[in-house]
Amino acid sequence: MSADGDWQMVPVDGAPRIGVQLAPDHTPPQWPDGPSQQQVHLDLWVEDFAEAHEEVMALGATVLKAAAGHPFCLCWLVPRRG
Repeated sequence: MSADGDWQMVPVDGAPRIGVQLAPDHTPPQWPDGPSQQQVHLDLWVEDFAEAHEEVMALGATVLKAAAGHPFCLCWLVPRRG
C-alpha cells in the first residue's frame, strides 16, 4: 500500500487498483435503511476467515447483520489445487 497525504492507494502488479481518501466529516452508513446511503461495497477475499474477522474487528469494524456483511464482506478464498 502506498500513501500520499490523505490518500491510500493499493497497487496490484505495480498498477493502482483501489484508492481511498480521508473524509474527516464522514457519517458511516447504517445499512440497509439508514439515513446515510452506502457509497461503496467491498468484497475482501481472505484465506483464513477467523483471523481476518479478528483483525478487522480489532481495527474498528462492527458486524451489522450476521447474514449480510455490508458495507464490506469478508469472503472465503478457496486455494486452487494443483
